[in-house]
Amino acid sequence: MDKSKRPFLKSKSKRSFRRRLPPIQSGDRIDYRNMSLISRFVSEQGKILSRRVNRLTLKQQRLITIAIKQARILSLLPFLNNEKQFERTESTARTTSLRIRNK
Repeated sequence: MDKSKRPFLKSKSKRSFRRRLPPIQSGDRIDYRNMSLISRFVSEQGKILSRRVNRLTLKQQRLITIAIKQARILSLLPFLNNEKQFERTESTARTTSLRIRNK
């Protein structure tokens, strides 16, 4: 066969891809009490991260979601992260000092 009549073949790339380790090992138990495992799958705002971000299987994502919701109900995990409350208290302190000066 001539080179011109050959079907298009992809050239093999020389790049070696480093395979990422799965976030949940076979020994890890997905449970609402395993806070070190659960906290890895919650964002800074307290949202459950998506399956694509977590690199989990569908079954693992379902179990993680159930465990996170159980931990929230039992108050082991907050529903949302309230870091902005501290910023508001600082700004209110500035406005109260301005009101005192104006009087």
